[in-house]
Amino acid sequence: VQLQASGGGLVQAGGSLRLSCAASGRTFSQYSMAWFRQAPGKVREFVAAFRRSGGNTYYADSVKGRFTISRDNAENTVFLQMNSLNPEDTAVYNCAATPLSLISGRIRDERQYDYWGQGTLVTVSS
Repeated sequence: VQLQASGGGLVQAGGSLRLSCAASGRTFSQYSMAWFRQAPGKVREFVAAFRRSGGNTYYADSVKGRFTISRDNAENTVFLQMNSLNPEDTAVYNCAATPLSLISGRIRDERQYDYWGQGTLVTVSS
């Protein structure tokens, strides 16, 4: 699977952005998909995930209620709708994929993901 992320940019605090991650391949629906982010000087952290089986979604506490992950299997694309952005959301956002149907704890672990897209930079100004 090859992943191509897009949609990053500069936005003011309180604004919104929607990130997209387009995937190649015909078995997109058989992958669990996730977004991670890495802020300057910090380690990469989990943001949100969409489990392959059952359609369960998972969020980091820091984005719960503000971000929404969704997927369009017909378009082989996963989205991250980000609302009420604040400067702490500034980071490079990466999408990732795994063929595994992960349980709640493991789906947040970046080591479970085999495929990664290039990052897209989100900058939130105060």
